[in-house]
Parts: sequence; structure tokens; C-alpha cells
Amino acid sequence: MIETRNLTKRYGNLIAANDINLKLQEGDVFGFIGPNGSGKTTTMRMIATLLNPDHGEAYVCGKSIYTEQTEIRRLVGFMPDFFGVYDDMTVIEYLEFFAASYRINGPARRRVCEEKLELVDMSFKRDAMVNELSRGQTQRIGLARTLIHDPQVLLLDEPASGLDPRARIEIRNLLKRLGEMKKTVIVSSHILPELADVCTRVGMIEKGHMIVDGDVAEVMRKARQRILLNIAVKARTDDAARLLEQCDSVEAVKIGKNQLLEVMLKPQIEDYSDLPTALVEGGFAVKLFREEEVNLETAFLQLTKGLVQ
Repeated sequence: MIETRNLTKRYGNLIAANDINLKLQEGDVFGFIGPNGSGKTTTMRMIATLLNPDHGEAYVCGKSIYTEQTEIRRLVGFMPDFFGVYDDMTVIEYLEFFAASYRINGPARRRVCEEKLELVDMSFKRDAMVNELSRGQTQRIGLARTLIHDPQVLLLDEPASGLDPRARIEIRNLLKRLGEMKKTVIVSSHILPELADVCTRVGMIEKGHMIVDGDVAEVMRKARQRILLNIAVKARTDDAARLLEQCDSVEAVKIGKNQLLEVMLKPQIEDYSDLPTALVEGGFAVKLFREEEVNLETAFLQLTKGLVQ
């Protein structure tokens, strides 16, 4: 559905996007992660044919961004991070205006607009003036507008930017529904928890370079340099710590809050089945034994260096 090959954009001496290679299939929800100024928006605008690259190629549904721009724009819905609304229109009039621009005419126009309002849970605001909407409601109307022509590909640039916690949750739920509809979605963000439970794939970009690109589990594996275990025993925590320090697979043991043992394994160690056995044989009652999960935020910090343009 989307493929980029060495996609590059320069502004003088600044390389905003540097040899971006990406391949997404139907139904992929791709989280494009990076700090402000890292190249996310530039890359998305090139894919949307709104910005010409200096080098490289990109295809959307098999169509080239150089020779088939009109066809691509029919297939793509692009939602910028900031967009204007028309103050003298109601919500339904606003959507009908954009439906008309896509040549959706007759009774079909009102039907399509009503369907998109229902999809984004904004039917109750159909007759409200667009300038009276909250920031979160405006974002949802913007998403409805992006979906008016039923695009196969969605490019959403910071859709949850500036929203309160409830509105961000609503946007995340909408993104999940779009993935279930088999839309191919690129959604950018610099707020990592927004994307952790939504995306099937993630890419991390820093200073114009794609640092990592893969499915969520693969990125987590790359980020996890070694395993950290959380262990709790019923009594004699200090003795349990000393016992674990003697195990060959253990690099370090620390006693944290509430007498929780934080056990760092040596690099490349994947099998730690000997540890609970050693504790039980040592006479310790094990209350908790779990592997600490690597979340998307931890992965980002592990795999990037904090560089900006």
C-alpha cells in the first residue's frame, strides 16, 4: 500500500528526511515516532504528494508520487497537525462542503457525511457551529473530513496533539477502529503512550534518519538489551538477594521499594528457569516472579540519542 525508497528532502544544508525506506501493507497502523523537528511531517507530506522530494521514490497503492499525483490524492486522506475550520458553517455543512469537493453529489453526499459523523461519534453535534466545538471535537470532525472520500490510506499528523486525556483516549479508539476497517494508517506522534496499544508497526525517526522500523514486538526486542526480573519473597529478602547474586545468569541484584528484588540478568541470557528453583530449594517462599516489560517509551529511549534538527 505504501512504499518509500531512499526518500530524501533537503532545505539548504538541513536534511529534513534522509533516505527514508518504508513498506506498509493493507491494514497496517504505523506509529511514526520522533521528537518535534525529526522529519515526521516532511515524510508524510511527501507521501501525500504535497511536497516534492529531492531524491528517492515513493508509491501509494502502486502509484508513483511523481507521475500519478492526482490518483494518489484520491486514495489518500491527509490530516495535518493544525487545520482551519470555517466559522460560519455547521458541522454537517462543513462536511458537505468537502464532500462536494470530492464530487460526492445528490443524496449520497448527506448519507456519507452522516456516516462519517457516526463513525467519529459526533452525530450529536451535526447542527452545531464548527467554531463552538472543543479542541477534541474539532479533531474528530477533522478526522471525519479526512475520511469523507473513503481513502484507502490515512496520513494523520499528530492527531492527538493538544488534547486532554479523555479526548486522547477517544482518538486512540478511533485509530483502532480504522485498523479494523483495513485502512493503512500512518499516525505520527511525539507522545509515546498514545501509540503503544494502537499500532501494529512502529518506526522511530531522529534527525531525519529512520532509526528502527518493524512490528511492535520486534522493536521491543531490539530495545531490550537484557532482562530485568521483579521478585518478591515472603521473608529474608536480604538472604534471597545474596543467593541470587551467586547464580551464573545474574549480573546484579537490587532491593527496591516494598522489599522488591530487582534482578538484572547478564547480556544474552533468555532462560532464567534456574532462579525460582534456586529460591525454592533455598527455603524461600516466592510471592512474585515476573519479567519487567519493555514499553514503547523505554524502547524509544534505548534506541535513540535525543538528537533534533
